[in-house]
Amino acid sequence: MKGKKFSTVDDYFKEIPQVALERMNTIRRELKTVAPLASEVISYNMPALKYKGILVYYAAYEKHVGFYAVPNAHEHFAKELAGYKQGKGSVQFPHDRPLPIELIKRMTAYRYQQQLDDNKP
Repeated sequence: MKGKKFSTVDDYFKEIPQVALERMNTIRRELKTVAPLASEVISYNMPALKYKGILVYYAAYEKHVGFYAVPNAHEHFAKELAGYKQGKGSVQFPHDRPLPIELIKRMTAYRYQQQLDDNKP
C-alpha cells in the first residue's frame, strides 16, 4: 500500500493486507452505526469519517490497525488506551490482540457528538 494514492475508501479497502481486512471491515461497518450522518472520505491517504470536519481516521498496517480520533478523543479516553502503543493523536491496535471495537465506537461517538454540539445554531 506504500506509495499508492487512494481516491476513495473502496479503493483503499481493495488494497488492505489480508491480515487486517476483517478488522478494517468491522471498524468501517461499526463507525457508520455511531455516526450515521458522517461520510467516508480519504484524507492523508487513509479512510476517514467526516461530519462537519474529520471525526476519525483509521488505517491498515502489517502488524496493527492505526486509529486517529483527533483532536482530543485520545486524551478523553487515555485510561482505556493506556495498554496500547500510542503516538501524538494515534493509537495502534495490534492484530494479535482482540479489536476493542466498543472503545473505537465510543471514541467515534464522542467525536461525532462534539461536531454536533459545535455546530448547533
